[in-house]
Amino acid sequence: MTGRSAPVVLPPSLRSWLGLIAAFAALVVVVLGALYAGDGKPGMVDVGIGAAVDGVRPSWRSVALAMDFLGEPAGSATLVVVTVTGCLLLRRPRAAVFAVAGVGVAVGTTTLLKHLVGRTIHGDNLSYPSGHTAFFTALSLVVALLATGRLGLGRVAGTLLVLAAALVAGAAMGWAQVALGAHYPTDVLGGWCTALAVTAATGWLVDRVADRLVDRVADRVADADRQGRR
Repeated sequence: MTGRSAPVVLPPSLRSWLGLIAAFAALVVVVLGALYAGDGKPGMVDVGIGAAVDGVRPSWRSVALAMDFLGEPAGSATLVVVTVTGCLLLRRPRAAVFAVAGVGVAVGTTTLLKHLVGRTIHGDNLSYPSGHTAFFTALSLVVALLATGRLGLGRVAGTLLVLAAALVAGAAMGWAQVALGAHYPTDVLGGWCTALAVTAATGWLVDRVADRLVDRVADRVADADRQGRR
């Protein structure tokens, strides 16, 4: 199942809502980036939240380390492979492409923003926005959108599922990054908003490209059929 015969990765009923959310998230990313550009210190919000999260017990630190691993190259690659495999088993090749593209765009955007903003932590380590948080949130959005399409959820239920998945994923990975001292809380918020801003747009683009490719193939087949009948 490909092209127009395949389910879209971004359900039409969710596009307007996710578009508004993406625009607001992009604004948050820009504002935070401007506030902390070139900075190497925690802000007031970072100090308050960081104090509440700091000093986790050894058992919880192990959980944080496990979460952090999921955002590292080996862990993230494993999660993407599992997601792509699941999409292919469900005969959703377009969703498989979306899984790779959505995560790739999110991580690529955070990498670019880190160099543009130049915020640092622990010396010269670029920190804004959090790539780990953006990755895990983007992957969760991909899975939630796939579930929305499979279950045939409407606008309200689908939007709630997508936002809940993004919130849980972002909070879990964000907590781990702050608890381990790898990022400031505002870095985590920036990473979360980056995923919200680019993942839906990537899904829309995947749908457009896939539909156009199939339209071209269909036109060529139709032309060949007409030529054969002459």
